[in-house]
Amino acid sequence: MTYRLLVLALAFLPTCFLVTHAGELVAVDMLADNLAAWKTPYGEWKEVGGVELDAKNIKKLLPKDGKGVWYNGPKGRTANLFSKQKFADVELHIEFNVPKGSNSGIKFHGHYEIQILDSFGKKEVTGEDCGGIYPRAVLNPRYTHIDKGIAPKVNACKAPGEWQTLDVVFLAPQFDKDGKKIKNAMIAKAVLNGQVIHNKQELLTPTGDRWKNAEMREGAMMIQADHGPVAFRNMTVKVLK
Repeated sequence: MTYRLLVLALAFLPTCFLVTHAGELVAVDMLADNLAAWKTPYGEWKEVGGVELDAKNIKKLLPKDGKGVWYNGPKGRTANLFSKQKFADVELHIEFNVPKGSNSGIKFHGHYEIQILDSFGKKEVTGEDCGGIYPRAVLNPRYTHIDKGIAPKVNACKAPGEWQTLDVVFLAPQFDKDGKKIKNAMIAKAVLNGQVIHNKQELLTPTGDRWKNAEMREGAMMIQADHGPVAFRNMTVKVLK
């Protein structure tokens, strides 16, 4: 591609995409431009300046005036977000805030979930807890876990209402020319609040009730927003391949 064509191509990219001086796509700012990186509908997602625990009910978040933080509205339950772009191998950085007892999650390909949950102070954790790789489950006759998922190596969860940081290197499954899976998906590394919680952890299947679903080389990122109040800021996805 000539320099002129490259400039023209980049001119039509949303500003949520970050590029190097050489024009190579290296990362996506997932919360820029009024959620331009995500499919509609957005439900009650709203940009605010920050959040804090509601002194009258610590299971809720109260918004502050301004911009830079997205939270899932006053009810704390709204539409899940699915990215427009599909990703394979990525490095995710995200900062989140949950009140007492709340529940969210980040799903790579909409299939492989790292749990976001208020697990502050728990001595023993499972895949259901903050930073855990969510258990497999069946839907009928009622939603039931069939394993414990993969627990984080340590409970690094902070107190409700505090901002927390999650960094994950996700490697997508690989397939041969006939579509047969030849390598499992992997959480190559996950760090919660500065502590390693997963290292070279293979994912034999998707998580939750998706565990029987077909896997893929590329898929959308998903933010879970229908299980309780949550806020996010500084979410970037670096494309590794």
